[in-house]
Amino acid sequence: MRQFIQAFYLRLPEKARRALEAMNPDWDSPQVRRATLVLCVALGVFAGLGGFTFHYAKGTSYMSSDPKVCVNCHIMNDQYDSWEKSSHHQAARCVDCHLPHALVPKLIAKSDEGYRHSKAFTFQDFHEPIQITPHDKGIVEDNCVRCHQDMTHSMRMFRTGRPKDMSCIRCHPTAGHSMSY
Repeated sequence: MRQFIQAFYLRLPEKARRALEAMNPDWDSPQVRRATLVLCVALGVFAGLGGFTFHYAKGTSYMSSDPKVCVNCHIMNDQYDSWEKSSHHQAARCVDCHLPHALVPKLIAKSDEGYRHSKAFTFQDFHEPIQITPHDKGIVEDNCVRCHQDMTHSMRMFRTGRPKDMSCIRCHPTAGHSMSY
C-alpha cells in the first residue's frame, strides 16, 4: 500500500506535492490507509460499472461503420429495414448520410449523438417514431449535395448556401429509406 501511495505521490504536480507536505500526512496511519482503501474501492466500482455498461450497450460496435449498429436499439428497426429496401442500400451506409465526412466533425457528431442516444434510452424519453434533429437533418442535406453534386450543381449554381425551403428530403423523402420519417 505504501508503494502505491508513494508512486501516486511522485506523479502529482509540484504544487500538489507541496500542499501535501505542508499537511505532513502520516502515510502509515490508519486514517490514510482507510481513505486510500475507500478511494480505491470507489474508483473500482465506478470503473466496473462503467465497463459493464459499455459492454452491455455494445459500446465498441459504435466505433464501426456497420449499419447493423443502428439496430442495437429496437427503435431503429423500421429505419434499418427500410434502408435495406431503398435505392441507397448498395451505395451508402448509415454513416455516409448521417455523419459528416471530415474526421473532427465526425467524431464530434458521434460523441453528441452517442450522448443524446444513451441519455434518451436510459431515461426512456425519446420520441416515437424517432425524429431527426434540425442539426442532423443539415448533415444529411449536406451529404446529399456532396454525393449528388453533379445533379445538384445547376440548382446551386446561382446560390450561396442552401435556402431553407430548398431541401433534398422535401422532394425525396424516401431516398435513403424506403419509407418517409
